[in-house]
Amino acid sequence: MPWVPRGIREGVVTSRYPREPDGYGSVFRGSLNVSGDAADVDALDAVVDACPTKAIAVRNSIVELDRGACILCGRCVAMLPDVFEFSSGVETSSTTRSGLVIPARDDTEESVAAVRDALAQRVKVLRRSVHVRHVDAGSDGSEEWEIAALTNPIYDVQRLGIFFTASPRHADVLLVTGVGAAGMIEPLRRTLDVMPSPKVVIAAGVDAIGGGIIGEGYASCGGIGSSIPVDVFVPGSPPSPFGLLHGILMAVNLLSPLKSTSARTSGIGGNGARGEGP
Repeated sequence: MPWVPRGIREGVVTSRYPREPDGYGSVFRGSLNVSGDAADVDALDAVVDACPTKAIAVRNSIVELDRGACILCGRCVAMLPDVFEFSSGVETSSTTRSGLVIPARDDTEESVAAVRDALAQRVKVLRRSVHVRHVDAGSDGSEEWEIAALTNPIYDVQRLGIFFTASPRHADVLLVTGVGAAGMIEPLRRTLDVMPSPKVVIAAGVDAIGGGIIGEGYASCGGIGSSIPVDVFVPGSPPSPFGLLHGILMAVNLLSPLKSTSARTSGIGGNGARGEGP
């Protein structure tokens, strides 16, 4: 049994995120930022043309970046490092699609707060045991590797009371990956229909958010938002396990209490039934 001495030697490897920050997040290039304005219009036009998912645009002389379409290929950083830069961190999820666009266009702090409060009210009964049903709606498989990692000893989502289920009738959260393949739209809708209320939908990865490189076509809906309502958007191609975990916790309103190291951590964990917690 070689795992016995290895376990003794390595000790506890499970992350304490989100109760405590994980060192991985500070060095992970989880998103892109617009760090400045481009003086060279021709160079900026070249970057816009080079972006494979058209995540970069110029509106009224302002450079906009859509993180919901960005696949983090790094072409823009290589071509214009004074304008674009990688940003560290894993907490990139948003409760609104427009919240992934920087600089922000329409959303105000009040409108974003209203959306989050409405979601929190809807899921407030999901306290101690959250069940997730994952559906592949035309993924390339990369997101599935990251989702599978959530159950390994490093992330161990079950320590937070989060479990994956094979039956949508037992699920609280519908986690969707893929571009929204035409053949998967009806099964996806049926899955959502049979889930008990309250239920939450998460679009995981830029493919599910907006179609990614494939975009919209005869075989793809260009993301799942046009077919079913989405509550939380998790960007990335693919999103990291921490990014997915952040999105799930945000979706069920269990993120903020856990980010504190104070005693306000009783709202999640364990295998108890639904309720308001002790």
